[in-house]
Amino acid sequence: MTPTPKTVLYIRVSTAEQTSEHQLAQAREAGFHIEDQHVIADHGVSGVSTQLKERDQGRRLYDLLQPGDTLLVRWVDRLGRDYEDVKQVIETFNKRGVAVCTVINGMRFEADYKLSDPTQKASRNAILGFMAALAEADATAKKEARRAGIAHAKASADAARKYRGKKPSFDRQTFDAVQSMLEKKAHTVSAIARETNLSRQAVLRIRDEPEAAEAALERWGM
Repeated sequence: MTPTPKTVLYIRVSTAEQTSEHQLAQAREAGFHIEDQHVIADHGVSGVSTQLKERDQGRRLYDLLQPGDTLLVRWVDRLGRDYEDVKQVIETFNKRGVAVCTVINGMRFEADYKLSDPTQKASRNAILGFMAALAEADATAKKEARRAGIAHAKASADAARKYRGKKPSFDRQTFDAVQSMLEKKAHTVSAIARETNLSRQAVLRIRDEPEAAEAALERWGM
């Protein structure tokens, strides 16, 4: 008896916003009928560095899907790391008689055995190449945006540190202790330096420029 063709939804969840429940609901709202047992999800997997066949659940698809079945994904970028990877995965399933469909835009890459006309195959392959290239471009843009964000954060942090000036060699408690000993006039600068483990220059700064020393502590939150 020939098994009834099934639709298998593959979900790759890489962020907190991309829950498997959300992607399943989105697929059903788009009109796809999916049984709960036919939802395959990989969690915390990077699509940039890990091929589908190397993912824990992604490997199951190669055994689970049979000719006549449909592999459903939110978008083609769920299936691979880059243009060549996505293209190879879809072509592999198409040759096995499995159609690949996307929830977004309802793109469908039909199985080879259903495309007897060479023109149909050429059209499918052209669309596949275009969609996969878009996925790769999007992934590259996101990667560059992350790099730019990191660079901006580092630059801002460096600027903030430069604006605050050099970090004081003394904390608030030591600053107060030095001021107290200076007021009593019972210790020399060298003696105060030895007592507080500060340099003579630091003690002199607290003595001669107390407002500047106080401001430095405030800038550094000390």
